[in-house]
Amino acid sequence: MNLTAIRAIFMFEMARFFRTLAQSLISPVLSTSLYFVVFGAAIGSRIQEVEGVSYGAFIVPGLIMLSVITQAISNASFGIYFPKFIGTVYELLSAPVSFLEIVAGYVGAAAAKALIIGVIILGTSFFFVDVQIAHPLAMLVFLVLTCISFALLGFIIGIWAGSFEQLQLVPLLIVTPLVFLGGAFYSISMLPPVWQTISMFNPVVYLISGFRWAFFETSDVPIGISLFAIAGFTALCLAAIWWIFRTGWRIRQ
Repeated sequence: MNLTAIRAIFMFEMARFFRTLAQSLISPVLSTSLYFVVFGAAIGSRIQEVEGVSYGAFIVPGLIMLSVITQAISNASFGIYFPKFIGTVYELLSAPVSFLEIVAGYVGAAAAKALIIGVIILGTSFFFVDVQIAHPLAMLVFLVLTCISFALLGFIIGIWAGSFEQLQLVPLLIVTPLVFLGGAFYSISMLPPVWQTISMFNPVVYLISGFRWAFFETSDVPIGISLFAIAGFTALCLAAIWWIFRTGWRIRQ
């Protein structure tokens, strides 16, 4: 394993993150704070509790997941797409660096950025609501796994995209609606039975449910199923990336 190559890619991507703090960090934190104000104050005044948890605290895991998933995808997709756009990806592919090392560098940086944002948003939430974390270690595990798995998805999107517009296509039209419909702001048990069944086909439900369990020991899906779902999604993304580098799809073609 070429640790020097991984570190070089990782540090280059992290340097870009810190050069654009207003866009990379302040913007998502500010947007999430507005969610706390709008949903926590406006809707929270009408919905006192959900499953024994105050509504303002109940939406904290969902808001963190929304930001983390969005940032992991956008950072990873842009990170690999930009070298394709300017042509430097061929220099990377011709270097003595394996595809695992390339993926580790780009995905590791994107996951680290999303993790930083997630932790800051968690800290910000304490200014708005009283949040108790029942299982801090489980919370951290779910957060890290989510960052990694969706950074892998973003890497795939970055390779697939043929333009900057396509980079936003999947996050805006697919991922963000799935997060909003995945129980970020409500419990699946609050839905009519038919919609509860339909919601079970939404993979984000399992992520938010498991993450919320780590906070309040309440979930819509058993914790074991949530872990299995995120592990399966990560394995599927890894398999897709392996196939991309094996065939050269959208990279060498």
